[in-house]
Amino acid sequence: MDLQLNGKHVLVTGASKGIGRAIALAFSAEGAKLTLAARSQDGLQAVIDEIASLGAEADFIVADLSTEADREKLIAARPDIDILVNNAGAIKAGPATAVTMQDWRDGFELKVWGYIHLTLGFLPKMRARGAGTIINIIGMGGRATRPSYVIGAAGNAALIGFTQAMGATSPDDQVRVFGINPSPTLTDRMVTRFRGEAERELGDAERWEEMVGKVDFPFGRPKSAEEVASLTVMLASPRVHYLSGTVVDMDGGGQWRG
Repeated sequence: MDLQLNGKHVLVTGASKGIGRAIALAFSAEGAKLTLAARSQDGLQAVIDEIASLGAEADFIVADLSTEADREKLIAARPDIDILVNNAGAIKAGPATAVTMQDWRDGFELKVWGYIHLTLGFLPKMRARGAGTIINIIGMGGRATRPSYVIGAAGNAALIGFTQAMGATSPDDQVRVFGINPSPTLTDRMVTRFRGEAERELGDAERWEEMVGKVDFPFGRPKSAEEVASLTVMLASPRVHYLSGTVVDMDGGGQWRG
């Protein structure tokens, strides 16, 4: 099926690794033009090289999206994008007794304020053109809230509400705003966590896959970044233009497993 994304200009934040990298590559495979944003120039260049191997067009902007100045810089640099994918953001895990106020500030500044600022920066431009799509990659922490991830519970829940509210009225100007809630995904961050657990429990970090098997994942495994990317690209397609004001849970039904 032709997803009708050829030639579309897509901006992906947090695109130097993990889910953001996978999303960038998936859009490139559909013929989209990519602009990538993240803090790591080396990481961005590596993804650009991968995209070039697909014969697609891409560039990058090094930006610390936890700062208002760099978010403004990004909005000014690429005002005419067709699709924005807000993906940059890592929120520290831990219960309220184990996190600091600085942890709250850091998590909210990059992810919560970052998503809100970029959405509010690009949305008026899309409304004026009568076309555009904004996709917020949020997280199941805001839906299946856990005391052990209290900052993520609050921050992601805020973004779910924001996405639903913005996507309720954006269709008045033919613009879509929606989100995706991935559950834990097998990225470098998860592997690092499991390697640490394997080192502590088994004395050998290389046995990290044994730690994965101890978790009750739906389908018997964590999902891949590529699966999140595929869903993102499919839902970005004009073929599902009626989708707005919702956040899709991608957790394999895990929230209902108890």
